[in-house]
Amino acid sequence: MKGLYSLLGIVYMVTTSFYLSPRTVIVKNEISTKKIERLADAKSEKTSTNTSSAEELYKSITFDEGHELNEEVFFKALTGFENLKKAGLLNQEAHLLTVCDFSMSSNTKRLWVIDTNERKVLFNSLVAHGKNTGEEFATNFSNTNSSLQSSLGFYITDATYNGDNGYSLRLLGMDKGFNDAAYKRAIVMHGADYVSEEFAAMHKRIGRSWGCPAVPRDLTQPIINTIKGRNCLFIYYPDQNYLSKSEWLKTSV
Repeated sequence: MKGLYSLLGIVYMVTTSFYLSPRTVIVKNEISTKKIERLADAKSEKTSTNTSSAEELYKSITFDEGHELNEEVFFKALTGFENLKKAGLLNQEAHLLTVCDFSMSSNTKRLWVIDTNERKVLFNSLVAHGKNTGEEFATNFSNTNSSLQSSLGFYITDATYNGDNGYSLRLLGMDKGFNDAAYKRAIVMHGADYVSEEFAAMHKRIGRSWGCPAVPRDLTQPIINTIKGRNCLFIYYPDQNYLSKSEWLKTSV
C-alpha cells in the first residue's frame, strides 16, 4: 500500500509539473507580444531611417532644371546599388551610380551618372535603346540573343575594349532572367553618331542600337572612363514583372 501511495505521488508531481497558471500564461504571452512589437518597431525604424537617408541624398543632389531624375527611380536605383554592395558584388567604397530611365522619351537626356559621395551629377546624356525595344519610347525588353532589344535591371561595369563600335565598355547583367545574358549578347556601352540632338531633329527620335545603351560620340570616352571597373548601372522601366521579381529591389538581400 505504501508503494502505491508513492507511485500516485510521483504521477501527481509529473502531471502537475506541466501545468501553468492562467497568470503565468498571460505574463508569457505579454512578454512574447512585447518582443514581437519591439522587433516590428525596430524594423520600421530601420526602414524609415533608410528612406529618410535616401530622400536626404536625393534632395542634396543638384540636378539641372528640367533634367531631374525621377525621385522614385532614384530610390530604386539606390536600393539595388546598396544591395549589390551588401552581396559583395560591388566594393563598399563604390560611389558612382549610373541610371538610365527608359520610361522617358529617347529624345531627352535620360542617363545620369551620379557621384553619391560628392552628391552631384557628373553626366546627363542622351542614351539609345534597342531597335526592337521601341521607336521614340521604349516598350519591349528581352534577355534573348539576337532580339535587338534592351534588357532591364542592374549591371556592373567591367573592362573596356576597342571593337566595331569603337571604344566600348562591357556590362555584366546581375538580374537573373532579365539581363544576365548581356555579356554573351555583347550588350555594351559604346558611342554612336545616331545618338545626337541633330539626329533626333531630323528623324523625330534618336537612333536605336542592337540592344546596347549607346551614348553620344563626344561623351563616349569621358563617361566610360568614369564608370568602368565595377560600378553600378541601372536600366529602369516600370515593368511590374521585373520590379516584383528583381532580388536587388528587395529591402534587404
